[in-house]
Amino acid sequence: MSQTSSDQTLRVLVYSDDVTTRQQVILALGRRPHPELPEFEYVEVATEPVVIATMDAGGIALAILDGEAVPAGGMGIAKQLKDEIFRCPPLLVLTGRPQDAWLATWSRADAAVSHPIDPIHLAETVVGLLRPARSGSVATG
Repeated sequence: MSQTSSDQTLRVLVYSDDVTTRQQVILALGRRPHPELPEFEYVEVATEPVVIATMDAGGIALAILDGEAVPAGGMGIAKQLKDEIFRCPPLLVLTGRPQDAWLATWSRADAAVSHPIDPIHLAETVVGLLRPARSGSVATG
């Protein structure tokens, strides 16, 4: 069985109306945040309609949504995606502060990381979301 490009990369959607936030996320994670995962291919999105269309089209392994984005925040988008997409891929919401994690729970996001973005915490959270899906077992370590 030959490998396809989808076997060699994981497509990660990064949504924020702020290009700087998108760049911070991409720089924090890099091309391959863990040796057990394939390289990441980033899909940068600045508007809610494009997030919805991209997620509806499929092929996204993880979506990172900025909860502070305007006019459509990542938490509202996360709730909509979880309600509308069967077997929705993992969603990570970037919150304005650690105390907003309860809002991410309301949105049904799989994880939350607060601003300012800590590259190590973000990478650990992303790897934790993707490793179980790839290996079929719970991540340890």
